[in-house]
Amino acid sequence: MKQTQPLFLIDLLKVFAALLIILHHLSSYGQIAEDARLVLPSLMTWLFEYGRYAVQIFLVMAGYLAAQSLRRFANTKFSSQNLLRVIINRYLRLFAPYVAALIFTMLCAWIARFWVNDEFVGEQETLSQFIAHLFFLQGILGLDSISAGAWYVAIDWQLYSVLAVLLISFSSYQALIWLISIVAVSSLLYFNRSAHYEAYFIYFIGSYGLGVLAYLAKNFADKKIQGLAKLALIAIGVIIAVSTLQQVWLRNFLAWFVALLLFVWGNTAYPSVGTATRGLKVITLHVIAWASPRSYCAFLIHFAFILLANTLYIASGMHAHESGLIAISLMLGVVVCSTIAASYLYRWVAVPSAKLKL
Repeated sequence: MKQTQPLFLIDLLKVFAALLIILHHLSSYGQIAEDARLVLPSLMTWLFEYGRYAVQIFLVMAGYLAAQSLRRFANTKFSSQNLLRVIINRYLRLFAPYVAALIFTMLCAWIARFWVNDEFVGEQETLSQFIAHLFFLQGILGLDSISAGAWYVAIDWQLYSVLAVLLISFSSYQALIWLISIVAVSSLLYFNRSAHYEAYFIYFIGSYGLGVLAYLAKNFADKKIQGLAKLALIAIGVIIAVSTLQQVWLRNFLAWFVALLLFVWGNTAYPSVGTATRGLKVITLHVIAWASPRSYCAFLIHFAFILLANTLYIASGMHAHESGLIAISLMLGVVVCSTIAASYLYRWVAVPSAKLKL
């Protein structure tokens, strides 16, 4: 099944998750976050503690969209050339805006180091560190991340590559669903609970696999495969519920809930709006449709503006007032600047680089 039009729930989740991650990082880094907490302690604490769960939304949705992208290989004969092409093309799709954002973030960090004495700014980047980022190896090699979102890009490529290997290599999707289900449960109940695996796909494939199962359960042509994927999705939900008898992991529940949302409404198109209709609904739909394709760029670029905002706050002496209102105003400025920069990054880098394919 090939989608020919934007899908409302997918776009809404992209925009919501990207915004939540930006707000989470704003509540986590620098003097601005500390001073904003003076005015909005409950909200800032909530964003700090729970905003990171937006990653689960990204992961489940990424699995859903990856299965949709790779579905075309379901009935084709295995080809190592096809497999290699798919993996490299995914790398190329992620690469250009990612590198542009990294370079801009490094420039902003260089400026920040003149005034900001904070751990989140990091040490001066090295050539080997930058090269490791180019090949998504920084986490595996134990190197500091240049940007707050760089780790996710590396994990996304790992997950997509593993899924490509599975979907293109397996001739029987029944066996594949069993394998994905077992690996997903292992990740959710074991690997995802140990920081030792954070740099590897196995840590995140539980949520990603739920997205894959949600797509197969809803869109696969073979009804038997659909039924098996539905059964696997329900069974994993039961396992997650039973596992709470030992310990409650909210991120697992969130991942399963997002997978269910995608299963039920994943193919829902935008609500129709009459030509005479005006008001908040129309504006909201236009904003979501505009922001969705730019959400990846916003995710990549926003940390640079957190660096700049904290630099401005300290270099100008505004931090001496310990004003929460000034800090919150700068946070809003980061969101606005990130949105504008994401639009240019999308238009000037992401769209032209999409043509780079094997």
